[in-house]
Amino acid sequence: MNQPAADIRHDWTRDEVLGLFSLSFNDLLFRAQSAHRRHFPANEVQISTLLSIKTGACPEDCKYCPQSVRYDTGLEREALLDLDTVREAARAARDGGATRFCMGAAWRRPKGRDLDKVIEMVHAVREEGLETCLTLGMLDAEQARRLGEAGLDYYNHNLDSSPEYYREVITTRTYEDRLETLGHVREAGLKVCCGGIVGMGETRDDRAGLLVELANLPEHPQSVPINHLVRVAGTPLEDVAGLDPLEFVRTIAVARVMMPASVVRLSAGRTKMSDETQALCFLAGANSIFYGDRLLTTDNPAARRDRALLERLGLAPAPGAHAAAAPEASPVAGCGARSERSGCSA
Repeated sequence: MNQPAADIRHDWTRDEVLGLFSLSFNDLLFRAQSAHRRHFPANEVQISTLLSIKTGACPEDCKYCPQSVRYDTGLEREALLDLDTVREAARAARDGGATRFCMGAAWRRPKGRDLDKVIEMVHAVREEGLETCLTLGMLDAEQARRLGEAGLDYYNHNLDSSPEYYREVITTRTYEDRLETLGHVREAGLKVCCGGIVGMGETRDDRAGLLVELANLPEHPQSVPINHLVRVAGTPLEDVAGLDPLEFVRTIAVARVMMPASVVRLSAGRTKMSDETQALCFLAGANSIFYGDRLLTTDNPAARRDRALLERLGLAPAPGAHAAAAPEASPVAGCGARSERSGCSA
């Protein structure tokens, strides 16, 4: 699609963004859908699958995360997967219609020997004709450079919330730490996947603040996942009040208006959303989903339900960047990519 730069801005103010949130619902969705159509095919959705390649025992204290070693959520720890298991999962994801394969590891920062193994996984996934994405925690400049040289397409590292509310959710890593990693990723020539989580008890002002931080980065993230908190028993946020579904749709729409050329992913929390809420999110400009039965350690809508919903809405899977390198894949068929692991709050 032709992507005019006139509506790409990096100077948003919080007051402007709160003004977008305050528009009538119809007016906001009209603006978002108009922005979406300027940059993307109107009826295509990018399909991703995510595999947890190393589960649990994370030293961080993110209050939403069942993988933190600090919380008793009943999650079993699992070591780094072997290469053959990852390759098998990638092949199944591709055959199920996914075009991007994301791999997540519960680390604060990968060690050198672990990064060597992950790079082998990147090569294996690319050989299956899939775009690659990793979320491994913080990176230094050398680690980002190595991943870029390995052919990694995307690196995910979310800001999670506004700078002000972030301190209420995470204390073991600073906002500046996250921005530093994003800088290393950009400098290494990797595409940035960066978004946040809503429904953690934050205010609308905090949601606006998160979007301002994302849109005012030196370059808009090429992928912007908007996660709805999945409340997990044993985490400090298990009893937080739920977010109004229409406020979630508004957040998607404002993200689309502010970052019109970015892929906006409808990420975690879909299992609690009605088909109608998800349809409104697509109308608001979401054009990517995680496909499969799990998001790392939490439930995701079953693949069959996703296929039925996309068909009802007349939406088609978007082609992948590396599709020509892979054997012909079936269009959004059964996922099967180690579904007990696949998917992510990313």
